[in-house]
Amino acid sequence: LQNNPPYNAGAFRFELAFSSNHPLVPPSATLRTRIYHPGVDSEGRVCQPLTTRERWEPTTRAIQVLQDLLLHLDSPDPQRMLRPDLARELQERPELFWHRAEEHVRLYAEPRPDTPGP
Repeated sequence: LQNNPPYNAGAFRFELAFSSNHPLVPPSATLRTRIYHPGVDSEGRVCQPLTTRERWEPTTRAIQVLQDLLLHLDSPDPQRMLRPDLARELQERPELFWHRAEEHVRLYAEPRPDTPGP
């Protein structure tokens, strides 16, 4: 994975919940760390088409769900959004969006154990 700034500067906690009907029903992913991202709402729900009932395949593995999630978090896509205000800001005022995203990482993300020093 690319691990793009500013999100690569911190560690984020996810919760992947599997129903008793898994793998017939997709898991739900919730981000437990606050993040400034158009694809994550204020409750931590993530816009992840892979886990929608229409796109879900029972053969999909949990690692694929996490990889898709990380890729989406790393590279925000205005088309995959739950927060239209942030998607609009990313498109119209990218420098402001990235500044605020960086600020959120600094304030809310946990230190990454593998982050090399300066």
